[in-house]
Amino acid sequence: MEHFVVSARKYRPQTFKDVVGQQAITNTLLNAIDNNHLAQALLFTGPRGVGKTSCARILAKMINSDGTESNDEDYAFNIFELDAASNNSVDDIRSLTDQVRIPPQVGKYKVYIIDEVHMLSQAAFNAFLKTLEEPPKHCIFILATTEKHKIIPTILSRCQIFDFKRITVKDAKEYLKYIAKEQDITAEDDALHIIAQKADGAMRDALSIFDRVVSFSGKNLTRQAVTENLNVLDYETYFASTDLILKNKIPELLIQFNETLSKGFDGHHYIAGLASHFRDLLVCQNPLTIALLEVGEQTKAKYLEQSKKASQDFLLRGIDLANDCDLKYKTSRNQRLLVELCLMQLASITFDGEKKNSKHYIIPPSYFKKIGITPIPVSKPEKAKDTNINSQTEIANKSQTKAKTPVQTGNTSPKIVLNRNKRVSSGLSLSSIRAKKEHELKQIDVVVDEENLPREPFSQDELIEVWNIFIDRLRKDGKMNLASILGIDTPKLKGTTIYLEFPNSTNKVEVERQQFDLMQFLRKSLNNYDISLNIDINEEIQKKFAYTPDEKYEKLKEINPNIELLRSLFDLDI
Repeated sequence: MEHFVVSARKYRPQTFKDVVGQQAITNTLLNAIDNNHLAQALLFTGPRGVGKTSCARILAKMINSDGTESNDEDYAFNIFELDAASNNSVDDIRSLTDQVRIPPQVGKYKVYIIDEVHMLSQAAFNAFLKTLEEPPKHCIFILATTEKHKIIPTILSRCQIFDFKRITVKDAKEYLKYIAKEQDITAEDDALHIIAQKADGAMRDALSIFDRVVSFSGKNLTRQAVTENLNVLDYETYFASTDLILKNKIPELLIQFNETLSKGFDGHHYIAGLASHFRDLLVCQNPLTIALLEVGEQTKAKYLEQSKKASQDFLLRGIDLANDCDLKYKTSRNQRLLVELCLMQLASITFDGEKKNSKHYIIPPSYFKKIGITPIPVSKPEKAKDTNINSQTEIANKSQTKAKTPVQTGNTSPKIVLNRNKRVSSGLSLSSIRAKKEHELKQIDVVVDEENLPREPFSQDELIEVWNIFIDRLRKDGKMNLASILGIDTPKLKGTTIYLEFPNSTNKVEVERQQFDLMQFLRKSLNNYDISLNIDINEEIQKKFAYTPDEKYEKLKEINPNIELLRSLFDLDI
């Protein structure tokens, strides 16, 4: 049995031309070598599997070549690789610095490649500083890391930094197509695209996935085989979901979601993918943004076709709902219900973005038009003229002579304008129209004409009389607390403003809570709607009230000083 070599090792780049997706960095390194402008300390940083170590090895080989050697010539004696993940102590770095002093036996330079350099300890970094700052002329250090932020600034400042980027889906797919051709494998474009997407910018991961899928499906690589082996949701799932959403087929949509869950897929993954699907449909609607769609040619044609069925308003609303569900998924107690609710909301959006259950219609008119039913026309009611409505509430008397006759508002009452400009929606039968009309009448808006409100003058005595009537009414209704508070101070009238003073803020807050009924009663009774209330706090008022036995006795003495003589004569206790 022939020994199998994984593609990640078999197709490891041997020259800078073989490096995928890092043209800017490889061109910079080639120019630095040609112009003898190469720094002695380089830092390669970036995600995993993008070619950092491969570029370091290619660079180490190139700087020792002079053009006369063969292609397979090895400079292993001049290249030293150190894995900082397992050799991160001070002793390891000291051993390295001791070797640096010895010049190379073959070639011009000794190259030290330190992989995962961020794993070095703090002491190891400090021991490495001096050597890195002033290395011998024959030494070049190439540091590689995936986490640049963990390297101390003193190391970073001594290195020339090269940031490797993630490999794009397009570049990864093209390289996979080249490898498939080298291995005589027939691969669908969509299948390679899914592998490139799954790799998430890492070429090494893409090659590992490619080997796994080839082992599963053999020499014929199809999109269906890739999705089954990688356990990813196929594009077809989202195309079918979107068709059901656009057709408002909620039961079928929920059944499809249940089938997706039964295959072992996560609801979070499904709803996040649906949001991305809506986004892809949205970018297909504008020729300028089609380039943002990273899919195969066959799938791209399907996206263009489905994007014509959905409106922009629908897609924007759909992205918003799906993204909101995605954000709430982890904190939800019933995650399946959350996704199902989101799907039902999506399926309730019509083609123009209008909800099916809008505030005007139980069923949208578009539904009846589709099935050939014409709604019954209903004429719009004419505008009603302004009408005066007399108040039916008995108003308190202003004086003792008026107590027997209730005050009538007459023409001086507030003018009430009835707003009948309500649109009556169409219905299915005459009875439903009648019911809707009655409901509309109940919802008539009442607008008060403030310009014609009565403003009759009144006196202080009339105010006090009406005030006492209101207090008596409170006592009859059992509101003793508010009645006692309003009796603390006599209201004082200045213009149309009533001034009150209370001993503490508690009394003030209690009156302010109930002031609507008070002001309504006063305005109607005195027939003046300019009346306002002003409440102040005066702690001196507390002295007027006696609470303890001693305070009560002192009040009695003020009224009748002879009471002190009576107490002393009979030796009475308070």
